[in-house]
Parts: sequence; structure tokens; C-alpha cells
Amino acid sequence: MPTLPRLTQAIAPLTREVAVVDEFGQPGTVSIPAERDLTVYVDKRELVTLMTLGAHPEWLVLGFLLNQRLVGSVSDIESITVDWEVGAAAVVTRHGIDRIEERTSKRVVTTGCGQGSVFGGLMDEIDRIVLPPDAVLRQSQLNRIVNTIRLKESTYKSAGSVHACALFVDDQLQLFVEDVGRHNAVDTIAGWMALQQAPTLHRSRGSLPQDREGYRSAPVPGADPARGGPAPDRQDGLPVGQKVFYTTGRLTSEMVIKSAQMGVPLVVSRSGITQMGQQIAERVGLCAIGRATNTRFLCYTHPQRLVFDAIPAAPVAQRRAAPEVPSEAA
Repeated sequence: MPTLPRLTQAIAPLTREVAVVDEFGQPGTVSIPAERDLTVYVDKRELVTLMTLGAHPEWLVLGFLLNQRLVGSVSDIESITVDWEVGAAAVVTRHGIDRIEERTSKRVVTTGCGQGSVFGGLMDEIDRIVLPPDAVLRQSQLNRIVNTIRLKESTYKSAGSVHACALFVDDQLQLFVEDVGRHNAVDTIAGWMALQQAPTLHRSRGSLPQDREGYRSAPVPGADPARGGPAPDRQDGLPVGQKVFYTTGRLTSEMVIKSAQMGVPLVVSRSGITQMGQQIAERVGLCAIGRATNTRFLCYTHPQRLVFDAIPAAPVAQRRAAPEVPSEAA
């Protein structure tokens, strides 16, 4: 019977205290993100070095391999072992990676913070992606998503200098991840999603993923023991509903492609979108929403996926500027 990969639980501290001197010459201490390097080895072959906070390194490595299309599914991985003493992640696959030298020979340096990289052509297999055609998001749900992120206690609030990504189902938060680069955060979510979406695989000892708060979860996510598969109120191991991806970073081509590869049809950003990101979102049927703060936003692609049920009132200044309709002559 196929099993989920065995994963270590090598969570590292996200921040550290450092001494500073302010503009008045006064000493003090502040928290800063604890960036560290993690070199990934696949079947004893060095692949890449990722710069990361180390919140969920096993999910990060798994998501990286999936989003780079180097492995096809979770079942291709035997184990992921992270050791922070040597700054390494050792990945053991079940059957190796076909043509790994050829597939990793071309590297594209992306616009991700900390310089991300993508192996192979960015547009490879993009036209094979099929997103749910009927997926929609209500404007009121979008407002609640933005507000949930605003209220979230985070490393950014305590130390700054990080990006955040989150996965929602409708307006319910499933996972919140911060890292030094948004590409790491989205890969971490991709790895977590892949584990949740494989409920029928047997879980060997050490393979249990953590829940959203970082604790080991004994039950198979979404499993219905009577049926041996997903529970009736869950889809692919996640609650039934529309998947929505949120990021504090801009929507570049890399972010749009990764979201689409994860099967997420709606993406929300606090920032804007690039030309290539907009073109790819339009091409794959992804609804890209940017500049999302409070109740304000801009929908760049596929607005038919939005249900406008919470349109805000026009600002007072705008109402005052509206031309008066001349009354009929007496």
C-alpha cells in the first residue's frame, strides 16, 4: 500500500533578538527574522539552496519539488529529513527523478524576494491546467479574508521584513505561512495542501503532517473511516468550498502559475500584478485580485468569478462631486 512520506519536524525559531542603536544614540533590542540557508539534496544529489525562516521546512521542500514539476505527487517521495545543524534537507524518492540533470539544467531567476528560481520554462504545461469553471467568491467573503489577515498575529508585526501567504476555503483560514520570500511561502502551502489532498494513502510512523497551529495531527485529514476516503463535508482532504490564495506580495508570473498548479482559481494580493502575471491569469481562467485593503480592491482578470454582494457606499467627497440633475422649469 502506498504511504505518505516520512517527515521530520524540524521547526526553527522564526526571530532572534539583536542589539540596536536608534537615531538618538540610545541602545535597545529588537526582533529580526531568523533567515537561514537550507540546501536540498535529492537522492544524495545537491539540487538547490533555499533561504528560509524554517517554519515548516519539510512542507517547503515538498512544495518546491511539486511546483518545480520534479515530482508528480506526494507518493513519489519516501522521506524528507531536515537537519538544521548542517543546514540540509535530504529527500529520498521512491523511484528517482527521471532526467533530473536535463530538467534542472535550465534555471530562471524570478522576481521573488531573495531571488527565487524556477527550473525549466515558466510556460511549460501551462495550457494543461484546468481550474474549476464555476468557482466564485462573494465580495463579502473577500472582505472577511482581508480582515482576517489584518488581525492575524504575525512575524511581520513583531519583526517585519517577511512576506505572508495564506490558504482559505471560502473565507475560512486553513493555513498561514510567513517567510523571507513569497515564493517560499507559497511552496510551503503547496506542500501542506498535497499532504491534505492525499487522504487515501497509508500514514507510516513519522509521516503525519502538522496541523495549522504546528502540532502533529493523528487522524487522516478528511478521511471517512466508513468509506475509506474523504468525508462528505470535505473535498480532497480540505473543507468543501472554493480555494482562495492570499499573498502580501505582488502577483508575478511565478505566483500565478504556482497558484494555478495548486488548483486555486482565486488569488488575492495586498499588492499589485505584473503584465506577465495578468496575461497568464487571463489565459488559465484565474481570478486575480490586487490592491486588496479594507474593502477596496482591483480585479484584474475574470471578474465573473466575483459576486458583488457588498459594494461599499461612494465616498462623501465623490458624492459631493457628482453633478446635480437640473430640475424642470416651473
